Amino acid sequence: MEHYFRYDDQLLPFIFYSMSHWVALLVIASACILLFLLRKPIRRQKKADLYRYGLVGLLLLMDILLNIWYGTSDHWDISHTLPLHLCSLTLILCMVMLITKSYALFEFNYFAGIGGALQALLTPAAILSGFPHFTYYYFFIAHGGIIISCLFMVWIYDFRPKLRSIGKTLMYLNLLMVPIALINLLTDGNYLFIMRKPNEPSLIDVLGPWPWYILSMEAVAAVVFMILYAPFLFQKRYSALRRLN
Repeated sequence: MEHYFRYDDQLLPFIFYSMSHWVALLVIASACILLFLLRKPIRRQKKADLYRYGLVGLLLLMDILLNIWYGTSDHWDISHTLPLHLCSLTLILCMVMLITKSYALFEFNYFAGIGGALQALLTPAAILSGFPHFTYYYFFIAHGGIIISCLFMVWIYDFRPKLRSIGKTLMYLNLLMVPIALINLLTDGNYLFIMRKPNEPSLIDVLGPWPWYILSMEAVAAVVFMILYAPFLFQKRYSALRRLN
């Protein structure tokens, strides 16, 4: 069992789009579909609270276990283990969102959280080891949990992002880069990948050299956010047409 927790990326390397990668993506997609199919019975108050706090508990447990693993494996390092990457931040914000049912956090998490998590799941630049290492399970449970948390607020509590939520999210992301850039300089870190490209293959590889790829990332983010908003735009137009008829 020790090698499932000991850090050694050569012992259990993660292989892009291997069977273990596809299975993880399929499980996350199936969980999202199941949540949608069960949305009506879950909406009952006691069940909604049970599932909501259960999801918080799962995300909190994974975050605690990750930090325990960082410490016990001597892998903790201020330059890369602080929760300052986008998905690490939105994971924490998703827990707060679920507890408080904050619409303001939902706006940010829906676009930045789902957008970031989808990109991470498709090109896992931050994963440390492959199946069945602990970090494999953490990576896919945490990133899948971000997506499911946001969809939970949509399908169970009828939260809906607005078009202006896209602009607000992009503004917050740009504001966030300022203190994180300072932290990167102080710690020699690369949080948000704004100091250099990640060592592992990712979408950033095709977005140009530093620092221009940062602008490219913003353009990609805007496009992804519009795609994420599209279902709600179509729903509004469909509802408007039905009222006219």
